[in-house]
Amino acid sequence: MALKLDPGTRLVVATHNPGKAVELAAILDNRFELVAAGALGLPEPDETETTFVGNALLKARAAAEASGLIALADDSGLSVAALDGAPGIFSARWAGPEKDFAMAMAKVEERVEATGSDDRSCWFTSALAVAWPGGPAVVVEGRVDGTLTFPGRGTRGFGYDPVFTPFGFDQTFGEMEPAAKDAMSHRALAFAKLKAAIL
Repeated sequence: MALKLDPGTRLVVATHNPGKAVELAAILDNRFELVAAGALGLPEPDETETTFVGNALLKARAAAEASGLIALADDSGLSVAALDGAPGIFSARWAGPEKDFAMAMAKVEERVEATGSDDRSCWFTSALAVAWPGGPAVVVEGRVDGTLTFPGRGTRGFGYDPVFTPFGFDQTFGEMEPAAKDAMSHRALAFAKLKAAIL
């Protein structure tokens, strides 16, 4: 069967992060009816995989099975060269159960300084998965490289956005207009691949 998503399809977004749900809706050009897993009271599955792709797929499948809807999941995170790629797939966990990203960003800064390294290079990865209930799934990955910026700047975006300055820009993701970020973010790159695959 051709895996295609028609405009107006109701999708469950496998996230309990309202910021991520809003950003995904914008990247999807608001062409689908999105409902967040959190709003449906779906449980958050344990992210037991070792890659962004694995976790995105796991979350999409869990949400599709629990809701009976086609599910879209994103697994994304910040990887820091000086920390051997950490926090990586543990990016959200570094923020703790309260999703305190101010604490998570402070932890990144502290750990990078503790290495004594001057290397501030880092990258955001986003894996997007779409899963059909009881059926197939499609998963893609995007990446954007940049440098760590301490102290963080800007109040837009969410997560680690205030400490990430993409290469070739002088604004952090936290300072950028949402449309500018959405045009070149890791999620946008992954979505372009997803669009090519199923839209």
